[in-house]
Order: sequence, then C-alpha cells, then structure tokens
Amino acid sequence: MPRFKPILRVAGTILLWLVVALCLVATALPHYLDRIYYLGATSRHFDGERFFNPTGPDTSAPPTGGSRAGFFARMVAPDDRPVWPDRVAVAKDTPPARVSGDAMRVTWVGHATVLVQTAGLNILTDPMWSDVAGPFNLAGPRRTAPPGIAFDALPRIDLVLVSHNHYDHLDLPTLKRLWDRDQPVIVASLGNDAVIGNAGVPVRALDWGQRLKLREGVEVIVNRNHHWSSRWFADRNRALWSSFVVTLPGGNLFFAGDTGAGDYTWADKAASYGPIRLAILPIGAFRFQEGQMRTASHIGPVEAIKLWNRLGHPHTLPMHWGTFRLTWEGYWTPPLMLRALQSCAGETSGRFAPQSIGRPWTIPVLSAPPAPADETRLDACEKSPAVTALR
Repeated sequence: MPRFKPILRVAGTILLWLVVALCLVATALPHYLDRIYYLGATSRHFDGERFFNPTGPDTSAPPTGGSRAGFFARMVAPDDRPVWPDRVAVAKDTPPARVSGDAMRVTWVGHATVLVQTAGLNILTDPMWSDVAGPFNLAGPRRTAPPGIAFDALPRIDLVLVSHNHYDHLDLPTLKRLWDRDQPVIVASLGNDAVIGNAGVPVRALDWGQRLKLREGVEVIVNRNHHWSSRWFADRNRALWSSFVVTLPGGNLFFAGDTGAGDYTWADKAASYGPIRLAILPIGAFRFQEGQMRTASHIGPVEAIKLWNRLGHPHTLPMHWGTFRLTWEGYWTPPLMLRALQSCAGETSGRFAPQSIGRPWTIPVLSAPPAPADETRLDACEKSPAVTALR
C-alpha cells in the first residue's frame, strides 16, 4: 500500500485541478460566449440588452420548425441535400486602380463580397477571403468557389461595409489584412465595432438612419433590414444588423446585406434617399428543408424581386449563392428560380440578372426604370411546377 501513495497523491492532485478547471469553465465560459458588444439607451429595436426586428420575428425558432439541437445535427451530418460540386472554376478579375467620374465597374468576388468602383472610390461589401466561414476559420462551411479577385490584386480600398457579425459576412482575418494594407473607412452597425475591434481594426459603428459623410455628395447611410446576429451560441442579437445606402453623384448604391423580407418598408426607406443605380440583393440560402421557399431571415428569389420593385427597379447584382453551402437548395437553384419567376411574371428588362463570379460588369448611367414585375402573377408563379421543381 505505501508504494501506491505517490500514485494516489498524483492522481488526487490531477483530480483536484480537473475540478478547479471545470469550475472555472462553468463560471467563465457562459460569460465568454455571451459577449456584451453594445451598451446604450433602449430604442425601437434595442431593449437595453439585445437588438430585435421591430416589425416581426427573426429566426428565434429554427427555420425547419423542429428543435435547435436537431437543426444543428442535420447541418453537421446532412444526408439528404442535393449534390453540390466540391469546387467550381471562376474567372479572376484584375481591377483597375480607380474608376473616375460617373462610370461604375462592379465585380462579384463571391457570396456577399462585391467590389464597386465609381467616382474615384473603391468600395467593398462584407469582404470575405477566408476559405472557411466559421470560428477560427476552422469549423464551418468551406468555399465552393474561390474569390473572383485575388486579394493581392485588389486596388486600394477606401470604404468597407459590414452588414452583421455572422462568419460568412464578418471575416476578421480579411478585415485585418485590409486595415493593415489600406486603412479604409469601415462602417458597420452598433456593436460590431466591438467584434471587429478584437482584431485591432477601428470601425465607425452607427445606428439605423445615421450617416457618415465621406466627402461632398458621398455619404454612407446605415439602413434597416430584417435579420439577426451571433458569433457564438449565446451572444444572440448583441450586435445590430443592417443594409446600407451610399449616396453617389451618378446614382446611389444599395447593399441589402443578409436579410429576410420583414415588412419590406426598409427598402422603401432606402429608395427615399435618391435614385438607386446599383442594388446588391441576396437570392440564396432560403431552403432549410424540402420545398421551403423563404425563412424569416433569408429571402428567396420571390422576395428579392418584390424588394427590387420597391427599390425602383435598379440594375441589381444577385448575391449570397454559389460560394458557401449554407442550406438545402441545389447549387444552381437560386439563379434558375430567379429567371423562371421573372419569365413567368413577364419581367424582361434584364436589370436583375445573375452575374458570374470574377467577371466585371459595367453599370449603365441612370435612366428611366422599367415597369415593375407583376406581383400578383409573381405569387402565382411561385406555385408553378417549373419553380417548385427546382432544388
């Protein structure tokens, strides 16, 4: 027995430290996961602790209607999703240093990342060059499509818009690289400055309706949309989400960010700031189970067309599809469904058409908008076999 005493002493010491470690984890981990990103007065969309959509719910319940544990289990080990390609080839753009005057050159880099060049400004939306959209860039969806512009081929960036703090939209390594290289003005909504600040990157955090003037005739306006936020499991809605309007001499830029439809009136507000020359709208990640056409926090093509109507029928880049596999629709479902709905509803202007990653697009100057898509026909078209058959 005496010869076992050293072993028992060591085992007891290890057990004691394990208990201490578990106690520390139980005490510290909830606070670590539930970060407080913003402190301020209550408002129509902030209750003093968390932000919320003033016109309806976000995804407080899983979009499948089941339990949240079951939802995440399906996402981790799916067995019934349509087949996606492991990797797709994309064009690689080499943008010019600047585009001056009223000319506007646009390149879809992938997902929600778009380079807009006009009036001597280089603007990036939700910049994401990492290969994995998840914590520490290790756990999460992997890129199917590489970026349409190599990072080193990017021109000097002047303005960055960050819509919210989900990993596929707020990529800290990319923001750090941009800041270290270019020191751009980075604009986000309330609370996201705390998240981005962890990487040593300064941000102008604004509330819905607030503006930041960059120069005469050019302002960034933070605009409402309909979404939610979280970096972990317990910090839900501690930071705000938003869309953006950038006022420009040749016509405004609108970036919807990641959004559901909500009451649609936030698009009316965006249009009230002046004619929109280019809109960037999501059309993908809307199907979390068989046959689903929308969720509270993600629009599909039907809602995107209705938002396009409210924005004044501008030239529009469909994004948020074909880069990261986030949901259950097939790879080509979003653009194919968009085209099918437009054809069925008689919308033939070509102003809202799918673009290819990495291929530059020249936006025409402002002109008289086409007639709106017929929403009565659009709702009927959603139920047509040609649309519902698309996975």
